[in-house]
Amino acid sequence: MSFDATANGRRSRLRLPALAGASLAVLALAGCNTTAPRTPDTRLPAAFEAPAGTPLPAAGLDRWWTQFNDPQLDALILTALERSPDARSAAAVLEEARAVRKSNIRQLFIPSGQLKGAASRKHTDVLDQSGGTSFTLGGDADSYSANFDVSWELDYLGRRKAGLQVVNNDLAAARFAYEGARAALAANVAQSYFEAKGLAVQLADARESARISQSLGDLATKKARLGLSAGSEADSAAATLAQSEAQAADLEAQLQATRRSLLILVGRGIDPLASLDVEAALAAPPPVPAAVPGELLARRPDVREAQARLASAAGNLKVNQLALFPTFTLAPGVGWAKSVSPAFPIATTTNPNSTGGTTSTTTRSWTLGGNVSVPLLNIPQLLAEIDAQDARTEQAAVAYEKSVQTAYGEAENAMAQLASDNRRVALLKAGEARAANAYAASRKGYGLGLVDLTTNLQNEQTWRSARSALTGAQTQALQRAVQTYKALGGGWSPNAPAPLPPKSSDRASR
Repeated sequence: MSFDATANGRRSRLRLPALAGASLAVLALAGCNTTAPRTPDTRLPAAFEAPAGTPLPAAGLDRWWTQFNDPQLDALILTALERSPDARSAAAVLEEARAVRKSNIRQLFIPSGQLKGAASRKHTDVLDQSGGTSFTLGGDADSYSANFDVSWELDYLGRRKAGLQVVNNDLAAARFAYEGARAALAANVAQSYFEAKGLAVQLADARESARISQSLGDLATKKARLGLSAGSEADSAAATLAQSEAQAADLEAQLQATRRSLLILVGRGIDPLASLDVEAALAAPPPVPAAVPGELLARRPDVREAQARLASAAGNLKVNQLALFPTFTLAPGVGWAKSVSPAFPIATTTNPNSTGGTTSTTTRSWTLGGNVSVPLLNIPQLLAEIDAQDARTEQAAVAYEKSVQTAYGEAENAMAQLASDNRRVALLKAGEARAANAYAASRKGYGLGLVDLTTNLQNEQTWRSARSALTGAQTQALQRAVQTYKALGGGWSPNAPAPLPPKSSDRASR
């Protein structure tokens, strides 16, 4: 229910005693229903239990991929951040959030009003008139009008400030979601890139193994022809060669699929595979960056997004609570009107044969009004909305707490697993070196007739298994390093200003 009080040049209608009593009742109820949202628990341990890392400058986390010293990786990530469908989609979502904020701010701070104009012509045909002293005159009657009415709510309770808090935090959440999407994209590109390099190494090993198997097969066939060994040894070597070639064919298909997926991921899906040459080499991952748990609250985009969404929910709760209070609105307006209608003929001494004509009336008006609205009958609904928003605010607080704990768990686990991967790589590297020495000695002995083919093949199989395990461990360590940088909040600069929306010319060129 609302009560209106309007004043203009002609009338005034006020019911102050009733309004005062209703307002006091609503104010008392609103005061009893104003509650502050719960402060979330964001406590974290003072230090990670995972192995300590190496101190890095801020840029080391902002652009963590440069720590791998791989120019091709740098180029792929920069291309992805500019051209990838995921990056462009995230930018469009952020631009939408900016537009929504601009619209909401206009609704909050700019008075609402419309300029209305109207024009009409009415034609009247008199069919019959009888009796009385007044007559209706037929013909055309024109009317014109223009009005400009404004409505402006007086912000005596801070509604606009609360609303501005909501729209600003909604935009902040969208910005952090944008940064999180770009950080995830950079990590996905790096992981796909290292997967491709690992497959390239395995493919090179498989082809080398096939070459070795071919050489052993030729040697076994030659020895069998000379009667120095049984023919079964040549058959066994041929079977090993077939396995090596089959493995190489499978790895080649996997590498081709991974390269195509990587091209699509970076926004180069129509480019040929030849444009992405992946070197068959794996370097050691960079050291783990040093960090303390508290830094996650400032660096992780998902944590910052959850924090902004909590602040937005708290702002919405305040807006709902303020809806219980009366609202006062100014409603000034100006108007202009003109009417042209047929006129009765009036004979005069100067014009005794007058046939009439038209009469024109032009008016202007102004209105200075004010409205007060007291939501008496809407109180139960408003209280229910406050309870619902309070529950949503609690959900946002819980989500914020969960994001903080998740960030800590992911960071600590990633650092612990990366340290384990590095130890595993070191052990496998030493084992692979010894297996390679054993196979080299075995092959030399087989050529001299000192070692049988079975022993030689077993040594080769041991060496190949050791190389395959080492390659897998090296690939996993590189991918784990990427996960660690991402878990620590790398991939963006928290101190950088919010990104600007793309220009219309840029969108048109895409």
